[in-house]
Amino acid sequence: MMGARLALAALVIILDQASKLAVLRLLQPHQSLPVLPDFFNLTLAFNRGASFSFLAEAGGWQRWLFSGISAAAAVVIMVLLHRAPRSDRLNGIGLSLVLGGAVGNLVDRLRLGHVIDFFDVYYRAWHFPAFNIADSAITVGAALLVLGIRWQAGRH
Repeated sequence: MMGARLALAALVIILDQASKLAVLRLLQPHQSLPVLPDFFNLTLAFNRGASFSFLAEAGGWQRWLFSGISAAAAVVIMVLLHRAPRSDRLNGIGLSLVLGGAVGNLVDRLRLGHVIDFFDVYYRAWHFPAFNIADSAITVGAALLVLGIRWQAGRH
């Protein structure tokens, strides 16, 4: 079962990196390609910070801080995945998605010094911060972990 969980994490990493490569070839920085008018664009952005560009203008040291946090999180998640019972599919999938997303963004930080974002969801002048497949996997994985914890708590 550990193999399937790691395969899911690897799939997230591959999809994340391939999509970022495609967007880099398709768009120039800050260029937008409308996909669903009035709602969704592909817009190439570079994030040197964490979520929502937290510490993006900090001067460079944040690259190593966030890389270290991501690497440590990946190790902890690997341990949790190893310890998780085979029957606990919901938490196993959640951990796998978070692992894949964390490593996908870690690859960007180590290789480029920033994370490539490109999903641009908006309404009129309001734009949600740009994000990528790794961010989406982390969000969905975290939601599954919360659901798994609540489900287990309801059983006891």
